[in-house]
Amino acid sequence: MSPMRRAWLRFKRNRLGYWSLLAFCTLVALSLLAELISNDRPLVLEYQGSIYFPLVKDYSEKTFGGDFNTPTDYLDPFIRERLSQPGNWALFAPNPYGPKTLNYFAKEPNPSRPSRDNWLGTDDRGRDLLAQLIYGFRVSVLFALALTFTGTLLGVLSGAIQGFFGGKTDLAFQRFIEVWGAMPELYLLIIFSAVFAPSLALLLILLSLFGWMGLSDYVRAEFLRNRQLDYVRAARALGVSNWQIIRRHLLPNSLTPVVTFLPFRMSGAILALTSLDFLGLGVPPGTPSLGELLSQGKNNIDAWWISLSTFAVLVLTLLLLTFMGDALRDALDPRKAER
Repeated sequence: MSPMRRAWLRFKRNRLGYWSLLAFCTLVALSLLAELISNDRPLVLEYQGSIYFPLVKDYSEKTFGGDFNTPTDYLDPFIRERLSQPGNWALFAPNPYGPKTLNYFAKEPNPSRPSRDNWLGTDDRGRDLLAQLIYGFRVSVLFALALTFTGTLLGVLSGAIQGFFGGKTDLAFQRFIEVWGAMPELYLLIIFSAVFAPSLALLLILLSLFGWMGLSDYVRAEFLRNRQLDYVRAARALGVSNWQIIRRHLLPNSLTPVVTFLPFRMSGAILALTSLDFLGLGVPPGTPSLGELLSQGKNNIDAWWISLSTFAVLVLTLLLLTFMGDALRDALDPRKAER
């Protein structure tokens, strides 16, 4: 049985970590299908014998008997009445609100309490809170995956170069990391957010420039240890190139700390994006954001459903990632593997 197979079996024996992985993957898959779960447009409809797909194409209000040549508001009672006539039908998502949909027909002032129309209530702008959470969770997870990938790639590359070549190369990289790590990251984010228009791409670049240093130290230590082993010396004696030694021999045997820290790096990326959004330095206005919802909860203390639901989503996500990280660390621990 291969080492990876044994590690996977040890991971499965940790029930908490295994079921956390399944639950997290299920939540991510559902968030990727958010348009089918929460949307203010019908998935498909039939009107006067013709089939329409509003989810993928805009139709004017005149198409359904309206007076204006503007995109159709499918929550308008007039449009709803037209679509409910005999021979017409429309299939809506389970939650008929999108992330930017304003509930103009709410019976209470915004933010309104949970009701039959808005299951988790609305925020202070009248947007459905459930839709905000679904789309905000997707934005946070996708951003965390992208930041984890770029940070891991830069960290592995930097640590591999330092650990393999050592000497002056390692010394120069260490001095650069000391200077680079001393730069005030938050101040730089404030400056760049004032100069450039806020965007996820800008956040990803700025956070990636600082997020690789912690992982680089672990990879460097693994390379420094493994490069002295006999199989590496034998490969050098046979004339194998440095790139082949790194790719074939050193890198596969130095990825244990990288894989172990992946869930924790994802949770850190989600917290970083949420914190920046809370401070107003994150995603562009109008983008679904968990940090913005927390800020709304702070500004609207009486609207307890905003803070409570957002806090529950964050806690659940971070707990699942933490349980996965603990199980992964135990599965890759060589001491437990021997037992």
